This record gives sequence, structure tokens and C-alpha cells, in this order.
Amino acid sequence: MAVHDQPGIGPGIQPDPRPGIVIQPPPEIDDRPPGVGLDRTTVFDLEGLAVYYGEFRAVRDVTMQIFKNEITAFIGPSGCGKTTVLRCFNRMHDVTPGARVVGQLRYHTAELYAPHVSATEVRRRIGMVFQKPNPFPKSIYDNVAFGLRSKGIRGRSEVDAIVERSLRSAALWDEVKDRLRASALGLSGGQQQRLCIARTIAVDPEVVLMDEPCSALDPVATARIEELMRELRAAYTIVIVTHNMQQAGRVSDRTAFFTTEVDSKFARRTGTLVEYDTTHNIFAKPRDQRTERYITGRFG
Repeated sequence: MAVHDQPGIGPGIQPDPRPGIVIQPPPEIDDRPPGVGLDRTTVFDLEGLAVYYGEFRAVRDVTMQIFKNEITAFIGPSGCGKTTVLRCFNRMHDVTPGARVVGQLRYHTAELYAPHVSATEVRRRIGMVFQKPNPFPKSIYDNVAFGLRSKGIRGRSEVDAIVERSLRSAALWDEVKDRLRASALGLSGGQQQRLCIARTIAVDPEVVLMDEPCSALDPVATARIEELMRELRAAYTIVIVTHNMQQAGRVSDRTAFFTTEVDSKFARRTGTLVEYDTTHNIFAKPRDQRTERYITGRFG
């Protein structure tokens, strides 16, 4: 589907037919530093992407582009393929028996699933933060340093510097600098999630994938993670799956809406991409009636 680079002027507030329900579209405000995210460099190019589990086609017909230094949100009802597509970006389906990805998925100019492409290298360049914080049962320091040692970086001063830089980038350094050797499992849920973000960015990826990173967090911790995402956008391309439409409106530059439909080929429901556009357009003037019904709460 075509991507509109220039947001339109929306109506501001769209009333839902049900009393008391209103949808506030995100404002057309770009708070990035000058020049960041404006070159429209394509990081991922998807065309006709489909994912199968055995013979079942779980998601189909995904065509979109993900751009550098932007936050792209995937929204839609449960089972619509959001996480399935997200996992394609760093080849996590490689470890799922019977799973296969068909269609085109290019990372810059390289076909991500070409036989000569190393999945390990893909995952170094494209990091992942999961729904539930998953710190290793190690110290805070060793959690962040884990990937560095896997890369062969073992010099103490270099590792120390990268650990500190990563924790600062994840807005966690001031909270843990005096207890780096303490167990990461003693951190709060929000701190653990920021530690997982620090662990991800320590190996210097280009892309950070986030699968509902705030679903297990309280509102205060969620606000911290959202603020962190906006800060990290200057250095990374971020793709996030979220069930929280307000969150998509607050943090993302572009939004993709997925839904489920009956697949005539298999007579089963399958996920499909309905609409992909700037976040303002998705919320203020969606082109597809299914998108409008979902964001106003009339289904899903």
C-alpha cells in the first residue's frame, strides 16, 4: 500500500457514535532534532509478505516500508499477525518448527531470508525487546555486558564504558550505578524493561523491535518507556507492537493497522494488513472503514 509522507489536516476530534466516546488524533508535531528521520531512508521493504505455520497461512499480503529514525507502530486485534510480522524482521521464525516466510523482505538492499544471510548477524543488527522483561539471572552489569562478550569485546575499560553508555541511553544509569553487581532480578518491572533495552542497544544495533514492551508495566513505568522510545528514535529505527492505541498515537510516526479475515484458501481466519500511513492520518482520517471502526472501538 502507498505511504503518504505528508500528513493531512484532520478534523481534530472525531466523535464515536456511542455516547461519551471520543478519539483524539495525535497532533501533527515532529519533535525530532533537525534532520533526524527526514531523509526517508528505507530500512525494511516488504512486498506481499506472508507467514505460514505448516500449511496454515497465519498472515498474508503485507506490503509496506519502514523508514530510518522513525517509530512505527503495529496495532490491531489479537491474532491479526502484528507480532508474527515483527518476528520476521530479525528472523525469529527460524527457530519455530514448520514456520516459513514467503514474499519479499529486504533490509536496506539485502534480501533478509537469502540463504547466504546469517541469522546471527541479522539479530545483532536488529535487536528485540519482549513483552515481559526477561533479564538474565546475573548482575545488572553482566546483563548489559553479555552481548559484548559474545562479540569478542573483553577489554575491561571498553566493556565498562559501553555498559555505562548503554545504561545512560536507557535512562537507568543514575538508578543503578551504585549497585551494578547486584542481581538484575531485584529491579522493578519498569527498571528490568529498561535494562533489557540497555542490553539490546549495547551491541549497537540499527533497529530495535519492541513487542508490547509496556503491557506488564504500571502507568508511571509505561510513561518512562515511552519517553525513552522517543529519545532513542534519534539513534535507532524502532518498530513496536502495541494493543494500546493511545500509546501508538503518543509515540509513533507511522501506524500499521492489521485485522483478521477469513482466508478463502484455507477457510480459516488469517491476519492481513489493512492500512499503513502516518499516525496522524490513521487516527484523524483513515481511508479504510475497518480502520475507522477499530480506532473508534466499534470492533476489535
